[in-house]
Amino acid sequence: MAYMRLGDLLIAAGVIGQEELQKALSIQKQTRERLGDVLIENGMITEQHLIEALQMQLGVDFVDLTAVSIPLELAKFVPRSIAKKYCVVPVKLVKDELYVAMSDPLNFVAQEEIKAASHKQVVPMIATRRATESAISTLYGNEGAARAIEEMKREAGDSQTDIIPAQMAQTADNAANEAPTIRFVNSVIERAIAERASDIHLEPQEGEMVVRMRIDGALRRVFTVPSNLQATVISRLKIMGGMNISERKIPQDGRAMYSAKGKDIDLRINSMPTVHGEKMVLRLLDKSAGSVSRQSIGLEGEDLETYEALLKNTSGVILIVGPTGSGKSTTMCAMLQELCSEETNIMTLEDPVEYDIPGVSQCQINEKTGMTFAAGLRAILRQDPDIISVGEIRDGETGSIAIRSAITGHLVLSTLHTNDAVSAIPRLVDIGVEPYLIANALRGVISQRLVRRICPHCKKPHRPSDEELSLLKLPADADITFYRGEGCPECRHTGFHGRRAVFEILTVNDKLRRLISQGADYDALLKAAADTDFTSMRDNCRALVLSGETTAAEAARAIHSTID
Repeated sequence: MAYMRLGDLLIAAGVIGQEELQKALSIQKQTRERLGDVLIENGMITEQHLIEALQMQLGVDFVDLTAVSIPLELAKFVPRSIAKKYCVVPVKLVKDELYVAMSDPLNFVAQEEIKAASHKQVVPMIATRRATESAISTLYGNEGAARAIEEMKREAGDSQTDIIPAQMAQTADNAANEAPTIRFVNSVIERAIAERASDIHLEPQEGEMVVRMRIDGALRRVFTVPSNLQATVISRLKIMGGMNISERKIPQDGRAMYSAKGKDIDLRINSMPTVHGEKMVLRLLDKSAGSVSRQSIGLEGEDLETYEALLKNTSGVILIVGPTGSGKSTTMCAMLQELCSEETNIMTLEDPVEYDIPGVSQCQINEKTGMTFAAGLRAILRQDPDIISVGEIRDGETGSIAIRSAITGHLVLSTLHTNDAVSAIPRLVDIGVEPYLIANALRGVISQRLVRRICPHCKKPHRPSDEELSLLKLPADADITFYRGEGCPECRHTGFHGRRAVFEILTVNDKLRRLISQGADYDALLKAAADTDFTSMRDNCRALVLSGETTAAEAARAIHSTID
């Protein structure tokens, strides 16, 4: 292939003129950036223009890296250092030909280094720089898992590989000396920790087991494991969790501790039988994350003032409501930490205990031994408590005991699954709690959701569409700037990085108390709440979008129909 400079390629393709090329070359002398990057950054061409020109002139195929699954074993042919240095990533191996995606297929130095390292013929392919950077992060983040899988394949005939007894607390430091299955599981957990994942899903499918991680609330496929290695991985996880490895027909729960890079991670492990084998889900809880504050959970402004006023109550019930995974436990932890003092006796009933809170007596629910929420709550009342935290009100018995405890002079904190703050009141009635008890005991309801934050590294302003304005109940001709993340390596091209809570806090006043006693329906309660200084979740979401913290679509997704 004859060498042709990039500038000449683009001129030949009619993308730029000679004057633009000279201007770009002048800038390049000062910045020492690649010519293609200079042209794109200065708006002379788009990345798509560059790709099309290279395809036409060089006969190089384009590869959409977001649509392909790169085998983990390819990482051994291109060292991480070369991949990052030249922004290249191996895509596939066909006989003796290694297909490599490159943001700059004209970089012949990179091709020669890859050829020398891999001992394969290099076939260049072109891909966008962002997609290539994302693929590099994914592939080389899985290197440890890839090596372990290869060793597991070699030892697949050894039935003892996966049943080595292990301590409940596993440490990353001694992973190198462990069996391949143990190293594989450790690498998956460490990858999840590094990427701030809240959950790991291992899902058996026909012919393979898919590993996915929930990052910032969204599941993302990480890699796959051959189906013949599935049993060894599941057995290892069951051993870690203290579960029965011979039982495959019923769901099981387990728990283990994992230490890595100065972090103590509490693992909650659950198995569920499926048609293709057992699915495993691991919940990761960082025990070394430190204290949870009102600032860290996202309380501010009027919501913060209302929150502080609620915590001044010495008796009554405060409920935290929202769907699973909305951060209720974190908010509960923040409240208990603020209320904790030497003068107060705080006791909790939890299933499971997610945070260790110094100075608080925490009790684990165990229904097999008869330690239910209702039974535990009766026992706690004999422990002279000042403040009681009930992990969840699941039935009328627990709800009635909690309410009656509040009436007798205790401050009771608990959670409930409802869509919004006002819905908590009819929900308590539905499970069998008398309205007059609710009216006397309920002090306030905190409803929350989690929304993804726009990535600060690629955050850009944009003109909102009519649909986005409609989601926030804003006029179509509103002169407003919204923000969104364009996608970058820091956010793995999602446009989001991290999450924050959005709240609505309802304080029960005298008017609401009368309506509750009278058995008023949801609509009447909502109208009464609206007549107070109650700020709805829709309004708080609108404020977050307007301030550039999240997007209209993300706000609507997180709170479902409550934004309408």
